[in-house]
Amino acid sequence: MESFETKAQEAARRGAATVLIALIGLALDAGAAPAVAACTPKTFDGANFTVCAFDPRHDDIRLFWKGPNDRPYGSLSALAGALQAKGQRLAFAMNAGMFKEDQSPVGLYVESSRKLHNADTRGGGTNFHLKPNGVFWVGDGVAGVTETNRYLANPPPARYATQSGPMLIVDGKIHPKIQPTGTSEKIRNGVGIGDSGAVVFAIADQPVTFDAFARLFRDALGCRNALFLDGSVSSLYAPELKRDDELEPIGPIVGVVTPDALGARQ
Repeated sequence: MESFETKAQEAARRGAATVLIALIGLALDAGAAPAVAACTPKTFDGANFTVCAFDPRHDDIRLFWKGPNDRPYGSLSALAGALQAKGQRLAFAMNAGMFKEDQSPVGLYVESSRKLHNADTRGGGTNFHLKPNGVFWVGDGVAGVTETNRYLANPPPARYATQSGPMLIVDGKIHPKIQPTGTSEKIRNGVGIGDSGAVVFAIADQPVTFDAFARLFRDALGCRNALFLDGSVSSLYAPELKRDDELEPIGPIVGVVTPDALGARQ
C-alpha cells in the first residue's frame, strides 16, 4: 500500500537532508579537486551509517572484478595492493553488487566500456530479482542509477555498469515491495544519485531493515534514485576512517582511484 506524506512530514524530511546535501554541494563545486576524503558517519532513525559522496566530474570512479591474472580480486585490500603496485591509490571502495559462487556478477557488468556479463531480466524471489531492480553506471563526467528496463531500452554512454536489486528509491518513491513492517535486519550497502549529481554510497554500521535503508537514501541523503548493492557481505574501504572491511570473498567492487603521490600527501 502506498503511503502519503503530509506537507509537514515532507518539509521535515527535506530539512533533515539539507545539511548533508549542502556538504555534497561543496564537494561538487566546479573547481573542486578529486576527492580523497569523502566519507562521514551519519545517524538516521536511531541507526548508524557511513556515507561517502563523490563527484563524477572530478573523481575517478571505476568498477573492478578481475586482476591481471584473470582471477577476481576477491577483497578490497587485494584491489588496493594491485593499484598501489601501479602507482595508484584506492581512496574508497565498496562491494558493488551480487555475485555467484565463482565471484562472477549476477547481472549486467560493464568495465572499461566492455560488457563482461549480460543483464538478467528474470523475476524471482531473491533480492536481486525483486522488480524493479536497477543499474548503477558511470560515464564520462556523469553517473546514474537507472531501473534495468529503462537502462536497456536506452543505454547511457557507460564506461562502467553493474546491475543489482532491488531498487531502493525509484523517482523519489520507495520500492513498492519494501514495507515499513519488514523485520529482516542486515548490514546493507547501496548507492544513490543526489540532486546535484553526486554519487552517494552508504553502508549500515549495524543491522537495519530494507525500509530504514531506503528511507536513509530518500529522506537523509536526498536521492531520487537509489540501488541496493548487497547485504551481509557489505564491505567498506575508507583509509581516512582507518577502515578496511575484509568480508571475503566478494565479486565486483566499486572504487575511487587517485594517483599514489596525491594520496600520500593526505
